[in-house]
Amino acid sequence: MKLATLCFLIKENEILLAMKKRGFGAGKWNGAGGKINVGETIKGAVIREVQEELGVKLEEKYLENFGDIKFYFKNKPDWDMHVHIFFTKTWRGEPRESEEMKPKWYRYQ
Repeated sequence: MKLATLCFLIKENEILLAMKKRGFGAGKWNGAGGKINVGETIKGAVIREVQEELGVKLEEKYLENFGDIKFYFKNKPDWDMHVHIFFTKTWRGEPRESEEMKPKWYRYQ
């Protein structure tokens, strides 16, 4: 089972979702995140992935762990993953489009 991360940026009553432009999940809206590299901590991985995908810098102390989900793919067990989910209200920089993700703010109640 692969280890992965997912992070959602929150401001006031908006959440940042991003359209995945390539690879696993292409064409779907999601948070930023991805695989955890060998020797990398979970929080280190989410910080790296968010920087690569959205161009913003996170700090470990502002990451709120909101749980984890295990996904099982009956016909593709090599896709099975354990995803660690984070939210943050603090980051540096403005989210921007990358080769992999196109971000957009959405209002929630």
